[in-house]
Amino acid sequence: MIIKAKPLSPFFFKCGTKIIGWLFKRRFNKIILRNIDIKPDHSYLLMCNHFSFLDGLIAYHLCDKSLRKKNGMKQLYIMSLKKQMEKNKWLRYFGSFSVDPGKRSIKESFDYAAEILSKPGNVLLFYPQGNLESSQVRHIQFQDGLKQIVPKVKGKCQLIWSSNLIEYFESTKPSLYYNLLDCGTGEAFDFESLKQQVNQHHRASIEKNIRFTKEPISYTTT
Repeated sequence: MIIKAKPLSPFFFKCGTKIIGWLFKRRFNKIILRNIDIKPDHSYLLMCNHFSFLDGLIAYHLCDKSLRKKNGMKQLYIMSLKKQMEKNKWLRYFGSFSVDPGKRSIKESFDYAAEILSKPGNVLLFYPQGNLESSQVRHIQFQDGLKQIVPKVKGKCQLIWSSNLIEYFESTKPSLYYNLLDCGTGEAFDFESLKQQVNQHHRASIEKNIRFTKEPISYTTT
C-alpha cells in the first residue's frame, strides 16, 4: 500500500518558496535559469538529475520561477522512496507519495502518478535515475518507471527536463544553473527518443559550464 501525498496549498507553497528564495540568495553566488516556454492548460512532468540532498529545495525554487509564475502550476507532487517517507513522515505534507521498487505496490504508485498528471496544473517531480549521482555524470541512466506512467496519463501533459548544475569558478559561493528542455507532450511520448534527447541536452549543458576545455570523450547512448 502506498503513502499518498498531501500537497501544499498554493498559498503555503508560495510562502515556502519565498523562504527558499531567501536562503538561496544567501547560499548561492548567482542562479541562472535557462528557461523554456510553458504550455498552458497542461499538467507537467518535471524530470531532474538527482545529485544532492538539496534537490528538493532546488526543484521547489525551479517550480516557483518557471511554472508557478507562468500560471501553469497549481500543486506539486513528488515521487519519493517509501523507506525515506517512513523515516521522514513530514514529507507527505510537502507533496511526496511513496514508491517501493521491487514490490507489488509499485503499480499502485505508477497509477497514482498517472492520475496526478491527468489533472491540468498538477506538477509531478520525478528523478528518473532513481539514485543519487554526481551532477557531472555525462550519461543519465533512466529507470523504467517513466514508460509505465506516461502512457496512462489522460489529457495534456508537458514533459520537462532540467539539468541542474552547481559550479564555483571565481567565487567562494557556488552558482546554480537550471538548464531546461521541452521534451514534448505525453501524446508524442517515446521512451527511447526521450532518453536520447535528455542525454544530448545534459552533455550540452555541462559543456556550457566548461569555459575553455574541450573534452575529447566518446559517450555511449544506451
